[in-house]
Amino acid sequence: MAKGILVIAEQRGGTLRKISLEMVSEGRRLADQSGQPLAAVVLGHGIAEEAKKLAAYGAETIYVADAPELKYYTPEAYTTVIANLVKAQEPDIVLGGASQQGKELAAKLAARLETGLAMDCVGLRLEDGLLIARRPMYAGKVYAEVVCETARPQMATGRPNVFSILEPDSSRSAEVVNLEVALKPEDLRTSLVEELADQTGKVDLTEAVYIVSGGRGMKDGSNFIILEKLADVIGATVGASRSAVDAGWRPQCDQVGQTGKVVNPNMYIACGISGAIQHLAGMGSSKVIVAVNKDPDAPIFQKADYGIVGDLFEVVPLLEEEFKKIM
Repeated sequence: MAKGILVIAEQRGGTLRKISLEMVSEGRRLADQSGQPLAAVVLGHGIAEEAKKLAAYGAETIYVADAPELKYYTPEAYTTVIANLVKAQEPDIVLGGASQQGKELAAKLAARLETGLAMDCVGLRLEDGLLIARRPMYAGKVYAEVVCETARPQMATGRPNVFSILEPDSSRSAEVVNLEVALKPEDLRTSLVEELADQTGKVDLTEAVYIVSGGRGMKDGSNFIILEKLADVIGATVGASRSAVDAGWRPQCDQVGQTGKVVNPNMYIACGISGAIQHLAGMGSSKVIVAVNKDPDAPIFQKADYGIVGDLFEVVPLLEEEFKKIM
């Protein structure tokens, strides 16, 4: 009989990502509720010590797959290693993060295991042994509760910045199990040719606490400097709408929206963004939304918690000065 909760922890460059701590923390809450053991699995190379940090967040068993072939994420290799572990341990629930990597990996893993998957969830709970996963649909217009009644394991991925991280408890310990990595040629079809790391030092949009985004109203890419200055003051990451990216004003990695990144910061400041449904799908779940737009009828104001009708080139510098006084 399937038993236990397994969390797929994500690392990049040998460092655990924030979403991993969020999902292990949520796994701990579900484990406490159901009385099931909680385990986590980390794949990479030279990551054994980093993986042990998950014990402080509630993991009782930590599976480590450490091999040169796993240093960089590749879908086939990671899917094979985790699928073999799941088949051997038979957990009742498998959780992961809905990051760009996590979405691809979870989808492939669910297909390999022939089970269901609830993607990009904003709420998880247990009822009579079933995992009830709450997720947005139709660009966030409705929320659905998804249940996998028969197939096992029950799988779900959590949206970044939604699930709170438990306070780490250094007194906790975990059993560390080193997995044997045996990959076939077909598991290594994908290889990393070149890694182009972000040199800005800014937090990734999906993990950012504060985001300042610009849209068509910025008029030109050079004008994003005023958003950069505001972002520096409040410790935010700069994002952009699709129209700004399509215009060549910002790189695609900065795009927020249905065809970009889905974000959930504590505060999202939208400057010169009209509020098309495709953009709202990527940031509509932000905890606080501030909109700056000279058009009082812009759809973004219907979603915003705070709205400023005015010229962003006048308003944003004023916001910068006011934030300087309190930060």
